[in-house]
Amino acid sequence: MTHPRSIPFGLASAAALALALTACGGGDGGGGTALPFLPVAPAPAASAPPPAPTDEVPAPTEPVAEVDDSFDEYYNVCRGTNPKCYNDWGAFATTPDRVLIYSRTAGPRHAVLGTPMAAGLNPTMNTDNVMQAGLVRMLSAEGITVDWTEDVAVLGSRINNYKAIIFASSNRDTLWNGAVSTSQDAARTALRNYMRRGGGFVGLHNAFGAEYNWPYYEGLLGNANFYNHGPNRAGDVEIVSDDPSTKDVPKRFSFQDEWYNLMPFPTKVKFLAKVDTSTLKPLTSAPHPGHADFHPVAWCQYYDGGRAWLTTLGHNAHSFTADLSGVGAIEFQKLVVQGVKSAMGLTPFCTTE
Repeated sequence: MTHPRSIPFGLASAAALALALTACGGGDGGGGTALPFLPVAPAPAASAPPPAPTDEVPAPTEPVAEVDDSFDEYYNVCRGTNPKCYNDWGAFATTPDRVLIYSRTAGPRHAVLGTPMAAGLNPTMNTDNVMQAGLVRMLSAEGITVDWTEDVAVLGSRINNYKAIIFASSNRDTLWNGAVSTSQDAARTALRNYMRRGGGFVGLHNAFGAEYNWPYYEGLLGNANFYNHGPNRAGDVEIVSDDPSTKDVPKRFSFQDEWYNLMPFPTKVKFLAKVDTSTLKPLTSAPHPGHADFHPVAWCQYYDGGRAWLTTLGHNAHSFTADLSGVGAIEFQKLVVQGVKSAMGLTPFCTTE
């Protein structure tokens, strides 16, 4: 079978031969009779050439990029368990191991806080300031210097002197200073900038009832807020994650609290402990249905450059006393101390598993 390429090749060969004869005097040289035309046989069929070799390397397959959801567009911050959300600027590298307890209330006051304290830094404590005194005692035993205040102006002006700030059931608009005519939100700005420079925040119990109208603070709590609670009752706490803050805390212990229901429910955090809801009787209080499937009571996250360690526990005075007589007081106090130390950066924080 003649390959299609042979036909034009044969014609081209014949034409070339005819031209060659003419150019070489193919005639009689004197106008005589021309030599007869000699037909040229078609060239034999050529086989299809093999594909040319190539040194090209196939383009590599593009790897599938990992989804990074560390940036929270709602709160406009980097938050979660990824250490990339921590601003390791060394701002507290030379700061002493010192924390500030902030227990100002701008609404209902838990009995565990006792009588409101005077203004200023480290005012004389009243005998019924059980929560504050308990925190001072247990943290001082760890070699940590502890200051305390219920003065919003002190918090706003001194916050950067501490490796961690402990909001001890400080509720409602606790950062709003209505006593001044300008910059009434100065403490909010101070807290935000404190977190951005790598500060530590610890929220205990009714810290979840604070700053309802400031979205940044809700994000600081882990995208969570207090909604309601059932009666103060017994229940079993279960540790759900290994973490420096849960080290050597029994995996399960009895406790007593109000077991806050949350709205919204925390997200993008490392859950540390939950309550076994089968031990709660009743489960919740109307109208909230309760968190029957998973009811967290402690968690941690990086937030806007800083560290945040949080627990909804801490309603009862007997959870903070030195005699450790309250149900679960030993385990609870160990959990809180280790949580504070991790927020300060004295131990690894909110480790991933």
